[in-house]
Amino acid sequence: MTARTDITTGTSTSTGTSTGTDITTGTSTGTDITTGTSTGTDITTSTGTAVVAEAVTTSGSISFANWEEKEAGSSGAGPRTAHASVVNTFSGGIEAAGTACDYSIAYTVGHAGVFTGMELVTGSIDGRPGSFVLEQRGTFAEDGTIHCTFTVVPGSGTEGLAGLTGTGEYTCRTGQASFPYSLSYRL
Repeated sequence: MTARTDITTGTSTSTGTSTGTDITTGTSTGTDITTGTSTGTDITTSTGTAVVAEAVTTSGSISFANWEEKEAGSSGAGPRTAHASVVNTFSGGIEAAGTACDYSIAYTVGHAGVFTGMELVTGSIDGRPGSFVLEQRGTFAEDGTIHCTFTVVPGSGTEGLAGLTGTGEYTCRTGQASFPYSLSYRL
């Protein structure tokens, strides 16, 4: 049950459960109180608009075209650091060719370690054109397994991707030319 009273001045109260779409418009200079559960999309307009969008998950594959790595520092037999410039191509939910990605890498033991990176992606997500930046953090193990999580840098979306937020991940093995990714996002 949803009950809503919109008045110019005074109090507006809602109680109960809503499983659809709640839309409230008008100007309220009083107190708004909402209790209960909402499982749909809530849109509130008073002097502005607030929209809570559902998260969408998309997936596809990443293929790397180029990997140029240079050692940045070494302690002999111990840890070492490196920088890598990488060119990737995304296909599937994200369509983008020739991305620009830079990684900072710390090798801790042998070929195991951690990395961080920034990747400029220009193309589209589920048909919406634009650019955005992914901030990446990951690990790589002696057996060649690489796991990475990434976040869309807030405010980096352009054109049809303005306002984009999201997180994703991939797992692959060293030398694997193409590997799957997933991205859960909101626009």
